Amino acid sequence: MSQFPAVDAPEPYIPPPSEAPKKRIRPLRPSDVLHWLTAGWQDLRAHPGIGAFYGSAFACMAIILGAVFRSKPEYTMSIASGCLLLGPFLAMGLYEVSRRRELGLPSELGLSLTCWEPHVRSMAMLILVLIVLELLWGRASLVVFAVFFNTGMPSTSSVIQAVFNPDNWEFVAAYTIVGGAFAVLVFTITVVSIPMILDRDTDAVSAAITSIEVFFRNTGVMLLWGAVITMLVVVSLLLPLAAGLLIAGPLLGHASWHAYRGSVEWLAD
Repeated sequence: MSQFPAVDAPEPYIPPPSEAPKKRIRPLRPSDVLHWLTAGWQDLRAHPGIGAFYGSAFACMAIILGAVFRSKPEYTMSIASGCLLLGPFLAMGLYEVSRRRELGLPSELGLSLTCWEPHVRSMAMLILVLIVLELLWGRASLVVFAVFFNTGMPSTSSVIQAVFNPDNWEFVAAYTIVGGAFAVLVFTITVVSIPMILDRDTDAVSAAITSIEVFFRNTGVMLLWGAVITMLVVVSLLLPLAAGLLIAGPLLGHASWHAYRGSVEWLAD
């Protein structure tokens, strides 16, 4: 007979129900992309002064990046990393303008410039992830150069001619594939995560997971949206002094807010 008293087995731990708001990923159609652009254009028309400020900022970033590429291409990735750091903060200001307009609240440039302050921890974590991806892309680009470039490393004065030399077609193909893969990865993580942080003050991990869910549940529409963004940016950059970004930059910023609102439904609302 045991000398120790019987001890009841502890009851299994049951975690309390989550108090986080429930979300639903909406099914999307290709026509939704046009709706986002239309709603973004309405936001831009409602606040043209704020749009002009952000459009000028995007255009200046493009001009600086282009000047560095032409004179010192070896520093292009470093400048691109700086743009990657600054870009989300600028876009967040445009999301704030669209958010306040949706709620019927007045919008001011000062409010849009400081809207990230309450969410600085989540934004910092997300931007850190983006910078790490940018650094990995920089390393991968060096590997692609070393393996596939057939005519010797280009000088700073002939980089464009060397890259598009017919002898380097394998390099162009590999660079496009690898760069496209990194671009899709960044797009997948950020397509709705930054506006979600602004809207719900959520953490960066939850926002990134939601963004990934949106992408994979509506892959076709999200790829179309990414293609539209790429097309508008490329066309804007082809204009003198990247003048197209004066319109396309704020337009895409506002439209991205509506892409988030159209993709994620909060059931508690």
